[in-house]
Amino acid sequence: MADNLSDTLKKLKITAVDRTDDSLEGCLDCLLQALAQNNTETSEKIQGSGILHLFSSLLIPQSSCTAKVANIIAELAKNEFMRIPCVDAGLISPLVQLLNSKDQEVLLQTGRALGNICYDSQSSKEQFASTNIAEELVKLFKKQIEHDKREMIFEVLAPLAENDAIKLQLVEAGLVECLLEIVQQKVDSDKEEDIAELKTASDLMVLLLLGDESMQKLFEGGKGNVFQRVLSWIPSNNHQLQLAGALAIANFARNDGNCIHMVDNGIVEKLMDLLDRHVEDGNVTVQHAALSALRNLAIPVVNKAKMLSAGVTEAVLKFLKSEMPPVQFKLLGTLRMLIDAQAEAAEQLGKNVKLVERLVEWCEAKDHAGVMGESNRLLSALIRHSKSKDVIKTIVQSGGIKHLVTMATSEHVIMQNEALVALALIAALELGTAEKDLESAKLVQILHRLLADERSAPEIKYNSMVLICALMGSESLHKEVQDLAFLDVVSKLRGHENKSVAQQASLTEQRLAVES
Repeated sequence: MADNLSDTLKKLKITAVDRTDDSLEGCLDCLLQALAQNNTETSEKIQGSGILHLFSSLLIPQSSCTAKVANIIAELAKNEFMRIPCVDAGLISPLVQLLNSKDQEVLLQTGRALGNICYDSQSSKEQFASTNIAEELVKLFKKQIEHDKREMIFEVLAPLAENDAIKLQLVEAGLVECLLEIVQQKVDSDKEEDIAELKTASDLMVLLLLGDESMQKLFEGGKGNVFQRVLSWIPSNNHQLQLAGALAIANFARNDGNCIHMVDNGIVEKLMDLLDRHVEDGNVTVQHAALSALRNLAIPVVNKAKMLSAGVTEAVLKFLKSEMPPVQFKLLGTLRMLIDAQAEAAEQLGKNVKLVERLVEWCEAKDHAGVMGESNRLLSALIRHSKSKDVIKTIVQSGGIKHLVTMATSEHVIMQNEALVALALIAALELGTAEKDLESAKLVQILHRLLADERSAPEIKYNSMVLICALMGSESLHKEVQDLAFLDVVSKLRGHENKSVAQQASLTEQRLAVES
């Protein structure tokens, strides 16, 4: 087989120039056979032979060999190491032109070849960005009226559109207008192929908005035609358009300026109406998308109070009974964003027993790390932002203390820190109420471990010492601190390179010495 392949590659160099179709077809059949037997080894030999660039001259619409050449390229491009050489050999432009072909086999193999070349390969996608493929594909797309051909072009566009530079090129080439037109044409159809095309077009539209530059270009200060059309999808009766509309808003809501503009122009009410339509037996993907949009919109400080007074917390809390982890995750994130530095809202939510009990339940959702993490973070946020004794009592009564103590051992510094600050507030405001739970959760032993561990971040060491001082007001916890010889660990931290840590170590050492 190896000798055969070498002979075929030599022969191909000659026949590709002479263009004798019969002998050329024999060579191509031999290559396809070799690729079927051992794709990787054959691909390496083809690359080594230097014939790759010859394929571009064989990709001509009128040749009977064109489908086989495209098939060979599709097979070669299954290997990641062959994708950039295919681009470098100038195969993209002739392949794109072949998408005009009326021959179904040529279309199929061309689509496969382009799809494989740009599949899951950021290096090759960057190479694509330096060609005019975006413009060529959009031009071609505009000409097509047949569903199959448009579907083929979609299959090439989707992986390409994952690259930010190509996203922008596709937007500039006018792809968005084509997609909006398809949506308008297909929205009321119940034909299977029209429903599929509507989904593909709206999904691709959302994908284009994931690039910062392409998104901002289409937002046009909130006045753009594209933004306005996408807004009109949200009240639609079509679930796919509701989903795409909510996801598009979530993508537009990726900087403060856009978020502020959208909240000031009534987008929150539209999203709340959409959520309301999906409370009972609703569409989970739509719920998830609408909550994602609300979460992003709640990030700028100026939006929080506006969204709270619009009733977003009430709208979101309707989904507290959801058993779907993606919905739970976004619900938690939205509430956490809304109460950031909003004491009144944090207190109101923190005294909501149903919510707190659900959070405590989700803190044990070990199968869903995201939900578990967000539940812990919201519990901590309710305490940190409300600084309310009533909130602390509600959390103690619902069994939330042990989760905050566990959170202090998280592998994420930000979560450790949030837990320690919340625990320090508990110790300062309601130590008597929480004392037993802090004891049974082994908080003192955990703090000793955090202070003794050289890998603990400076802010973790600092907040652990603040918490130790706050715990001294409890007789039983004070005794635990004495038994564990904290003085030794703390005195070593007086020489810490971080000044705040060193100062807090001195203060803590004095407090421990006085109390001993």
